[in-house]
Amino acid sequence: MSILLQISDTHFGTEQAPVVEALAALARQQRPDLVVLSGDITQRARPAQFRAARAFVDRLGAPVLAVPGNHDIALLDLWARLRRPYARYSAAFGAELEPVHRSPELMVVCVNTTRPWRHKHGELSGPQIEHVAQLLEGAEAAQLRVVVVHQPVAVTRDEDLSNLLRGHAAALERWAAAGADLIMGGHIHLPYVMPLQGLARPLWAVQAGTAVSSRLRRGVPNSVNLLRWGADSAPGCCRIEQWDFSADIQAFLRAKVTEVRPARA
Repeated sequence: MSILLQISDTHFGTEQAPVVEALAALARQQRPDLVVLSGDITQRARPAQFRAARAFVDRLGAPVLAVPGNHDIALLDLWARLRRPYARYSAAFGAELEPVHRSPELMVVCVNTTRPWRHKHGELSGPQIEHVAQLLEGAEAAQLRVVVVHQPVAVTRDEDLSNLLRGHAAALERWAAAGADLIMGGHIHLPYVMPLQGLARPLWAVQAGTAVSSRLRRGVPNSVNLLRWGADSAPGCCRIEQWDFSADIQAFLRAKVTEVRPARA
């Protein structure tokens, strides 16, 4: 079985030490095969914040696949933002802004949805959409096909409509036809699993909350997602677990389980 740990919106610079330690403990317990960081790794893209984030993920004991979020581009340093927007991110997480992970059971494709000239909104270009589709079309039948973005492709609350990823409608139509199963994102600090309607095949949006930051939405605790897929799970079933931080016991607890069944399985 493959276990994927999705961590989003850590906002290092606003991290809470007890939550950081609890998440490290969860990783030791669950032993994920892959850690996905779906953006906003730092609060203000400062070198020290990237170093702290890198030191933390190195403790998790698994390969890391990351995409930048809007907070991972310097906001106030205009020279850095316009001339070398990803230099600090790349120093910590590598120069590849759209990494791909392949294993017998997983294909995970990352897409950089940030734009240096935008403050927070994300977008997808036509070439990006097509590149991801071609990768998905080359996936093996046994692979769960996951696309990772930062801004959400679907929301559950009207207040979050302005945060939708620009170009998401065209992307979902093309990626569903190409065989995508899940679209992972973050940005709005609200966890949910949402089926996407009107597409060529079943597709789900998987959103993660803020993993360790104090920048919480009202009534929503720190949370991460664990995804299980493969031989030891129910045949053809992808199990998505939401783990929330409990202040009472200073640990992450499984709060919700959603099971989805990709069409080809």
